[in-house]
Order: sequence, then C-alpha cells, then structure tokens
Amino acid sequence: MLLSDFDFDLPKSLIAQNPPKRRTDSRLLVPQDEIVDTYFHQIANFIKPGDLLVMNNTRVIPARLFGYKASGGKVEIMIERLLNEKQVLAMLKASRAPKINSFITLENGDTAEVICKENGFYTLNFETDSLLGLLDEVGHIPLPPYIERQDESSDLERYQTVFAKQEGAVAAPTAGLHFDNALLDNLKAEGIDHVFVTLHVGAGTFQPVKADNITEHQMHSEYFEIDQDTVDKIHQTKANGGRIIAVGTTAVRSVESAAKSGKLVASKEETDIFIYPGYEFKVVDMMITNFHLPKSSLLMLVSAFIGREKMMEIYQHAIQEKYRFFSYGDAMLLTRA
Repeated sequence: MLLSDFDFDLPKSLIAQNPPKRRTDSRLLVPQDEIVDTYFHQIANFIKPGDLLVMNNTRVIPARLFGYKASGGKVEIMIERLLNEKQVLAMLKASRAPKINSFITLENGDTAEVICKENGFYTLNFETDSLLGLLDEVGHIPLPPYIERQDESSDLERYQTVFAKQEGAVAAPTAGLHFDNALLDNLKAEGIDHVFVTLHVGAGTFQPVKADNITEHQMHSEYFEIDQDTVDKIHQTKANGGRIIAVGTTAVRSVESAAKSGKLVASKEETDIFIYPGYEFKVVDMMITNFHLPKSSLLMLVSAFIGREKMMEIYQHAIQEKYRFFSYGDAMLLTRA
C-alpha cells in the first residue's frame, strides 16, 4: 500500500479553529445505505441498548512552556510525556539548540536542565517540588499545529473531555470532546453504558506517515492501561450480543493492543500498534471518530475499519457538505466492514 492512497485535498477553510458553542452541537456523519447527516446529540438514534462505549479518560496537561537560554535566546518546550515527578521527554524549538547540561529559565523563574537528547527528544529535569503544579502555573494547553491561534482560557475546558481524569496526555482524545455529562446520563438511562481505558496521547499523533510503502512506517509509542473491570464489562457486552463502540482511535488502539494475543486482557504497557488495511479487529465493532489528516496513521486506521474506498467516499461527502475537520471538528459514527 502506498502513501499516496491516503491523500486527499482539504480546503483550509474546513479546518476547525474553535469548538462549537455546545459540545453536542457538532455534526455527525453516519454511513448507512446512504450517508446520514445529523448532529451529535442525535447519536442515540444509531446505537442501541446493550451497546457499550469505551472512552479514553486521559487528561491533557499544559504541555507547552516558554523560557530562555542563558544567552537570552527564546526556547519553546513541547512536552511529549512525563517520565517521573521531575523529568520529561520534550521537543525544543530555538534558534540554536540548547547544549546538554545547560539550563532553561521559565517565565516564573524556575529552571529546567537539559540532560540528554535521543531520537529527536530531549530529557529535561525540572527544579521543582511539583511538576504538575509548575505546568498548571506557567504551561499552556498544547493546541495542535493546525489550529493557527494562541491558546485561550476557554481551551482549558474545551480541549479536554468532560470525563478526563488521568493526567499525562499532550493531545486530547478528540472524539470524546463531543460528549457532555447530560448526553452520557441520557445514554446510560437508555441502556447504553460506558467504561474507560487510559491512553496518554503523545504529540506523535500529529506526525504524518512519510514512508512511501506504509508498512515501513514506525509508530510512536504511547502508554495505555485497561483494567479488569473494563475487560469484564466488554466480555459481558459481547456475550449479551451488544456492540463495542470505541470513542476515538485511542480507544481503538488501547483495546486492540490489549487483545493482541487474541484474547482481551487487563494491561498496563506501551503500545506502538499500527493499524492499516488488512488488520483483523478483535474487539471493536463501531467507532466514533473525528476527520483526520491526509497521509496520517489515523486515516489508515479508519480505512482498515471500513475500507479505503468507503473512507474516501465519506471524506469527499464531508468536504462537499462542509463538515469541520480535525480536533475541534465534527464526528463520524462508523460500523466495521
């Protein structure tokens, strides 16, 4: 399979720069015999009692920081992941790369030492008693690169799911942004329950695939957890004839990684699973997802789920009907081919 098979032209005007006023007001595309155009608050019309939503409860940290080198040169820090209570992996943007063992002074006067660089990422050690507290004080919400504005106070809430709990992501699991608590309560009252997994989304989720032969692409690694209660609920749902509906590609990657042996088991580990056409899904029956970047691994995952030709047909319809794309954009509800 060639990278060019997953390319399409997207008008820049369709890239959402802000979320809708209300979460559930986003549009929803549902491919059936014909493509249905509706709104997310109508999603209960397309799922049924006994189905189970699997949601990623990771919480986005304020992962973008600004500081200065000893020379006075500006440095932008984009944290990729937390390593421990003081250290992070990060990408640095500066006119000249900071030297190993040098210090970066942050806006509040705290410092971070540059420990080493490996595989494009720097290890930084922060001189603080509370790294998360420091990020809350001077960090910025790490909006994706295609949102061409500075982060605002409203992004602290809106670039976060209402069920976000486990801190560690540097990008939101965006399919979950369309839910509010009222919708979750209404779905549960109708017999559509939900469970949680945790996958800490890394900045690598925005990286395009560059290998012409997509099978040569190496995925970035991300940490995920799925506990025994969630595993049991998924097994029970399947046994009762219900469908497993993954809310987002991160939920798909989590449960499919936990089922790599052929059986879904509780897991706490790293995953670099790359799902592309030809992959045989072991757990997920339906998926809620946003519209993804051309040539991205997430677009390939969707193609594996519903078929590449169907995916391209849906995307062309979405462009024609002016759906909003990417993180703050609209959603699809897909059924596995």
